[in-house]
Amino acid sequence: MESNRLHGADFLRAAACLLVLFHHLAQRMSWNQQLPGIEWFRPFAINGSFGVAVFFVLSGFLLARPFWLAFDAGTAMPSLTTYALRRAARILPGFWVALLLSFVIAITVFGARLDGQLLLRLASGALLVSDWHPVTLFPVEVNGPLWSIGFEVTSYALLPLGFLLLWPMRRAVPDRWGRLAWLGVIGVVLLLHLAFVTWYPMDMRGRGWENGLIGGAKTWMPRYNPFGFFAMFAVGALAAGLQVRLARLRHWAFDLAALAALAGATALLAAQAREETSEGWGLLGIPYDFPWFVLAVGAALATAPSSRLLGQWLDNPVSRYLARISFGIYIWHYPVLELVRRYWAPDMDHGQMGDPVRFVVTSGVILAISIGVAQLSFTFIENPVIRWARRREPSAPAALATAGAG
Repeated sequence: MESNRLHGADFLRAAACLLVLFHHLAQRMSWNQQLPGIEWFRPFAINGSFGVAVFFVLSGFLLARPFWLAFDAGTAMPSLTTYALRRAARILPGFWVALLLSFVIAITVFGARLDGQLLLRLASGALLVSDWHPVTLFPVEVNGPLWSIGFEVTSYALLPLGFLLLWPMRRAVPDRWGRLAWLGVIGVVLLLHLAFVTWYPMDMRGRGWENGLIGGAKTWMPRYNPFGFFAMFAVGALAAGLQVRLARLRHWAFDLAALAALAGATALLAAQAREETSEGWGLLGIPYDFPWFVLAVGAALATAPSSRLLGQWLDNPVSRYLARISFGIYIWHYPVLELVRRYWAPDMDHGQMGDPVRFVVTSGVILAISIGVAQLSFTFIENPVIRWARRREPSAPAALATAGAG
């Protein structure tokens, strides 16, 4: 029902996938000349990567809500079997197909050498453990964005563990203290991130993007690690705890609060566009201007559902459609980009595209194909498995139902 929708979530999901797609398109622009009419697109080469952070905050927000609802009600923790089944059904089919086809394309079209290392990367990606080592961080060539899936799955596993720490206190203290206790969970995760950065053994030979994806991974790790990304995820979970407390409220003040949060996130993106790198190193070396950017996104998620107008305006039909197929856009757009470059637009290479009209046309073609492939992925791969999984879980209480979740 419309009243159950988490207004703002679809907009942020759609914005996140477009930020990442525009990021990879903008990287193909020439940095050595002015491109009249599309200079506004250039900042995406730096700040579009922040779409990944939006995805992590949003996932934490959506997946934590049933836990907070049960916590406040004093009932048992939501079924972890159902939780795992839903996560597997939502992520694995599309990811595995994209991973395997990207692997085949890398070898047959782009000439990647089939050796033990390439197979190790594929296996680690398929087993969802690629996020722990720079050699495996990018599980396949020609589809770099798949690096984040391992981090996402690790966050899926850590979220229930965090709530297991909170659950014993739910009858001993007022439920509002659970939110303060969750700050303790975030603090522990930040300590684990700091320990990982400090003691993780790194081999710096071949470090640098000029040495390919593994060299690039060595520039990211150890600051890119599962604990740092779960810190973003956990901020989203905290936002969910706040939203659950505010859920019955509706007031124009929430329109202003959500608008201010979105404006703050946009201002941080604009500031990032002046930097030289797209990582946006923040507190403790966590990327994407942690914690400020993720706090702004979390604040928007916590307040937009209680807004009078803004949330409904944000979740317009276009946002809802793009949100529905956003996972497919994310996992398929990079192979589409590379194939278009290979067979039609060879100048759509990093820093090479200098014709603004050709850039717009080529980018439009890539966007259209990516949306089409994402729709096919959702229709024939993702959604059938999601429906199959939902038929095998017990009926969820209406109070836990959320539109747009997962």
